[in-house]
Amino acid sequence: MKQLRNNVIRAGLGALYFSGAHHLLRPLLSGVGAIFMLHHVRPARDAAFQPNRHLEVTPEFLRATLCHLRSRDIDIVTMDELHERLVQGRFDRRFAAFTFDDGYRDNLDHALPVLREFDAPLTVYVASDFAEGTGRLWWTALEAVIAKAEQIDVKIGHSALRLDATTPAAKQAAFDRLHDWLRALPGEHDLAREIEALCTTYDVDMAALCRSLCLSWTELKAFAADPLVMIGAHSVSHCNLAKLAEDIAAQELAVSRARIEQALQCPVLHLAYPYGDRDAAGMREFGLAATAGFKTAVTTRPGMLFAENAGQMTGLPRVSLNGNYQDARILPVLTSGAATAMWNGFRRIAAA
Repeated sequence: MKQLRNNVIRAGLGALYFSGAHHLLRPLLSGVGAIFMLHHVRPARDAAFQPNRHLEVTPEFLRATLCHLRSRDIDIVTMDELHERLVQGRFDRRFAAFTFDDGYRDNLDHALPVLREFDAPLTVYVASDFAEGTGRLWWTALEAVIAKAEQIDVKIGHSALRLDATTPAAKQAAFDRLHDWLRALPGEHDLAREIEALCTTYDVDMAALCRSLCLSWTELKAFAADPLVMIGAHSVSHCNLAKLAEDIAAQELAVSRARIEQALQCPVLHLAYPYGDRDAAGMREFGLAATAGFKTAVTTRPGMLFAENAGQMTGLPRVSLNGNYQDARILPVLTSGAATAMWNGFRRIAAA
């Protein structure tokens, strides 16, 4: 089903490009700017089983994106500058910001060198448990479990299941089944219990995965000292805030911000909601972010920025630079606003 959805999206992007419709729609739908969302930036891998491929782009695709923005005379700004332009209504020039979720080491190793070529700033949203080396990157752990096994035995509800994992296609199907099950569990403790059980059974060290992929506090301090880099918060544990009681969700935001500020000795004024979709961040979370003192907070909901977004600075949409669609031809479609507008039913603001 997910592969079908990806194929449909890819076909839709291609249709917008080849028809030239994005040129006609740009004046209506491109808005005043965009916030680009990324996770990993690293060289392409050859493995046949890469279920988290959508979370990574290559340095070459990042460079192509930056070249495209420069060719359209779009300013690349910090989140502070983006906030200021929205609040002040300064829309004489279109603008874009680059944001990176989770705090991966490849943001330093591969993304920053490319961004330096263009003198382009970036904001990296750090989950403080990841920086501690104790976080649960459960989607990566699930990939590691399935990659090393030929069958997965798991109990879902009252049913004991045995999932085939002998081929890349079977592994993908098993990943999709288990990923959707884990995301749908009622609470964060349930997710932690189940992924830890799988990791124990199949000998996957989640803490080691976290330490290998994520920047430590020491690395983040050096990273944050670069004039192009701003550090934001991404909660303590990368939890689904909407599934938490209000006081616990508020604590996740406040403690995350405090930990980062103490460790890095820099202000943390911007937030990215973990997962960031409608099931993870709604009006309650937007209010909690504002109360916690964040100037902006970004979702994963697709959308361009319009003047009206200034009325909800803690519920901002983003444009995903997605590893499934790394084709430079789609960049004019993405910056036209046509793709996100179609996704949102042609509503300019689709935050609530």
